[in-house]
Amino acid sequence: MLAQKQSLPALTDSEKIRYSRQLLLPEIGLDGQRRLKAGSVLIIGAGGLGSPTAIYLAAAGVGKIGIVDFDNVELSNLQRQILHDTADVGTSKCQSAKERLNQVNPEVKVVLHQERVSATNIETLIDGYDVVIDATDNFTTRYLVNDACFMANKPNVHGAIYQFEGQSTVFLPGEGPCYRCLFAEAPPSNSIPNCAEGGVLGVLAGMVGMVQATETIKLLVSGQSSLVGKMLMYNALEMRFDKLAIMRDNNCRLCGQTPSIKTISEAIANCPATDQKSGTASGGEDEIEAKVLSKKLSNSEKVFLLDVRNAEEYLLCHLPKSVLIPLAELPERLRELNVEDEIVVYCKSGARSRQAVNLLKTRGYNRTRHLSGGILNWIHEIDPSMPVY
Repeated sequence: MLAQKQSLPALTDSEKIRYSRQLLLPEIGLDGQRRLKAGSVLIIGAGGLGSPTAIYLAAAGVGKIGIVDFDNVELSNLQRQILHDTADVGTSKCQSAKERLNQVNPEVKVVLHQERVSATNIETLIDGYDVVIDATDNFTTRYLVNDACFMANKPNVHGAIYQFEGQSTVFLPGEGPCYRCLFAEAPPSNSIPNCAEGGVLGVLAGMVGMVQATETIKLLVSGQSSLVGKMLMYNALEMRFDKLAIMRDNNCRLCGQTPSIKTISEAIANCPATDQKSGTASGGEDEIEAKVLSKKLSNSEKVFLLDVRNAEEYLLCHLPKSVLIPLAELPERLRELNVEDEIVVYCKSGARSRQAVNLLKTRGYNRTRHLSGGILNWIHEIDPSMPVY
């Protein structure tokens, strides 16, 4: 991974001034700074984690930074995604990231990959980069990044955040466990809410992203990381850090003694079938489209609207005449529902409402469907005046 000393690029006088505080560190020095300049990093995700990571790596003088993202900037991103600002809303995250990083350090080459990560492009994306940073927010992409990095023998710097808790580790092929050692099986696609549904403290992304940037700098300078085989856990509410040992699983299907996953095509078969943006499974006969529901309501058909989000989300926006029963409370409040009613359940994007429908049908509420795409899809197709959160 590390470039040979004789092939390292020289620093210009302006670069020596820019990086002077790092050059004073014996652990980095002139050779280390030249290694950073020769280094290349691919950041998958220009969101909450990718933002601070990219900014600090650019400021540190990493020579080439690749950004992978297919999305546009939304107003709700700005609370934590510091690569972007208000003027960027509606524009490409990749373009916004490039402009910001060029402002931070014009000496850095920023390469944009404005595409969705998939089994067909992951190997091409990571090719030509020394370190890969997983700044994603869904299990499908995390498994793909993990598997591709293992097969290409590239370090994978992982981070994840939710509400007030964050974690980070480094998966270094041949020297520690991989992501599948930690999570051998992906949880059911609808069982774990993402940050868009459960919320996240903005500064938490900064904390975990800076950890990822720190370990990446160490990898480029020395080839080593303090988080190989260790998971750094951070609880922002309690302001507590914990470091947990994570062991390599000899039965791991990817890096174990008798691996069964040897190609990306085999790897994707072992990933959960989720939508990479919302984290929800797609399709299903128990769904109702927003336009169909809107027509029913316009025709004054009797439909019981059940909102299974949290109270805080309900206050932000909700469908008229809908009843709030948070998903966690639903099993104990079934008596509030009429088994004869046509029930349409909705949440933010469809994950929690699908769980609710599954529960209700096991209890005899057979006339139950959930709103496809959740209230976000309703806003997009029916009522754009409602706030998107």
